[in-house]
Amino acid sequence: MDRRQKKTRQAIFDALAELLMSKTYEKITIQDIIEKADVGRSTFYAHFETKDELLHSICSELLSHIVHAAHDGSHTHGLKECDEKPLSVFCHSLKHLQENDHNIMRLLACESNKIFIGYFSRLVEEVVHTQLPLKESAARLGVPEEFLLQHITQSYISMVEWWLKSHPELTPQELDEYFRAVIQPLLEEK
Repeated sequence: MDRRQKKTRQAIFDALAELLMSKTYEKITIQDIIEKADVGRSTFYAHFETKDELLHSICSELLSHIVHAAHDGSHTHGLKECDEKPLSVFCHSLKHLQENDHNIMRLLACESNKIFIGYFSRLVEEVVHTQLPLKESAARLGVPEEFLLQHITQSYISMVEWWLKSHPELTPQELDEYFRAVIQPLLEEK
């Protein structure tokens, strides 16, 4: 993708993020997006077939950074705890949410967040699958690995929704500690 195409995509991403400040996702039209981005309809469709595909691209770009960082172990993103120990990949993702990259918090909090939650869940599932010893833990617990994967993934998603709706004052580090306190007993050998 050349520089001009990247700039156009970014303008479209920014337009949707800006529109989300004043409208719900469902009420935003492609016409709203192209007017705000100052691009033509054909330009929009050259990049995205639908508004949902635009949303998917935004989610993928943000969250795939986290997935790729988890795979290669570079998930610190410059984030260090006071003892210089790298933060967990889960804390890293919470930090991105707190920074509200691409207005992700608004997407999570909107009344019809099901599309975004679907994308978010699949990416969190991939992180959980690559970062945690699920096979061994599932065997020890006597549950299917897929069950444990879904349990931990949905616990994380629920925690993020709880954070947004009830406790936005909590830091990513605090949430990460809560999450690890709940899942660690499932992963430890007895």
